[in-house]
Amino acid sequence: MAEWLDDFFFTYETLIHGIGVHGLLALSMYCVMAVGQLSLGQAAFMGLGAYTGALLTLKLGLPFYVVLPASAFVPALIALLIGGPTLRLSGVYLAISTVGLGEVLRVIYINFESLTGGALGLSGIPMKASVSLIYALLLIALIMFWAVGRSRIGRAMEAMREDEVAAGVMGINVPVYKLGALIVSAMLAGIAGCLAAHSSSFIGPNEYGFETAVTILSFALLGGIGTPLAPVLGALVLTALPEVLRPLADFRLVINGMIIVVAILFLPRGVLPLRLRRSA
Repeated sequence: MAEWLDDFFFTYETLIHGIGVHGLLALSMYCVMAVGQLSLGQAAFMGLGAYTGALLTLKLGLPFYVVLPASAFVPALIALLIGGPTLRLSGVYLAISTVGLGEVLRVIYINFESLTGGALGLSGIPMKASVSLIYALLLIALIMFWAVGRSRIGRAMEAMREDEVAAGVMGINVPVYKLGALIVSAMLAGIAGCLAAHSSSFIGPNEYGFETAVTILSFALLGGIGTPLAPVLGALVLTALPEVLRPLADFRLVINGMIIVVAILFLPRGVLPLRLRRSA
């Protein structure tokens, strides 16, 4: 039995890492959608976390227990700086503005070649992100979201998601909740980026563009946002799906787009059954 598990882990190690990292990214998307916002900046924040972690490790040789929090802090700081102007927007306008952030950062990564490696990216990153660490962080995040969802903050977020104007009339500080959700989302995405960088040993500027943003969005749309567990389930399905449909791997973006359309039309509350959603 132990031998079989070792063989399975060796064969699917990258997939196992990916599912955990994508679970954190799914929670990052859940965080902003829980307050009724559609942000596509998670890929940009993931890239910030990945480059921050990689540079601190490669250039300064800092230990991983310092690198990981720093990879959450930098995206959170950027989210704080851009949160004021961008969160005045809503719907598709907010989504477009956050996609623009990713494109700006990609150009920076490419042009600061001496620091970021340019278009070739950074390689030789120590593989310090273990499976146990990734899934421990995912479990902690799930527990925290579960606890918040049953608190006053969670009820306020639900009210904002249903009707932002009515929530404001009820005394909920809508701008503060929006900014807080964006900052927490950026922190989670940054941590996911750092973990991904330290489990693959390579990062490049094109890994955090529009395609990645759409993929992260599809996690939440497929799973639903009724409970934190739902988008993680969506991430599990969409991360494992390319392994099942390996011949169609080149059409991943098309498949994800089709899944988004199907989810919106036929599964507006996600694939997690209603009974499980209420009890999760």
